[in-house]
Amino acid sequence: MIFDNVQKVRERIASACVKIGRDPSEVTLVAVSKTFSADKITEAVREGLRDIGENYVQELLRKKEEVADKNIKWHFIGHLQTNKVKYITEWIHLIHTVDTVDLARELDKRGAKADRVVDVLVEVNTTGEATKYGIQPGKAIAFVESLKEFQHIRLGGLMTIGPFLPDPECSRPMFRQLRLLKEKLAQLGQENVAMDHLSMGMTGDYEVAIEEGATTVRIGTAIFGSRKNQS
Repeated sequence: MIFDNVQKVRERIASACVKIGRDPSEVTLVAVSKTFSADKITEAVREGLRDIGENYVQELLRKKEEVADKNIKWHFIGHLQTNKVKYITEWIHLIHTVDTVDLARELDKRGAKADRVVDVLVEVNTTGEATKYGIQPGKAIAFVESLKEFQHIRLGGLMTIGPFLPDPECSRPMFRQLRLLKEKLAQLGQENVAMDHLSMGMTGDYEVAIEEGATTVRIGTAIFGSRKNQS
């Protein structure tokens, strides 16, 4: 099942890229393995996936130990509490969800202790939903500027979550807003800001996200199947 699913997702990513003249290699596919077993991750890795996303630190730590594949690039894509930062700072590939100065400060402190620069994305709440984390778009520039003192984090881009509506076109305005915001932030010339990445698009709307400039899509259900139907 995973083999077929991965092929289908890759084909749809390629089609979305061709539609707007992009190279499919510009888009990183992150397989979201939340609640799925380490065996499922291993199967996905056998199909050539190397970027794996998890939402909870405890689950991430357990699966990292169970899978034990040094080629995996682990992404943290859930809400990160400051007291959990110390468990992942030394090896995490990318944290997608920085949205407070306190979290950025802790990441910077732990990055300095580990003698590495931690790559992060700023999470932006483009839907305005109170149930979602993230900086409000109008406050994003001031937020990024407030992090300029931190030398052990690199702000590599932005992340957002679409509105979870049946029509993927409903996500387009949010994705476009994020792309335009990235372009503004790239002009700051801030030393710890790169703004190379847009993490946006999930199973229901990733093709629209790619059309709007996504460099990373986070796909769970379309790869691993429904979480409700797990055996």
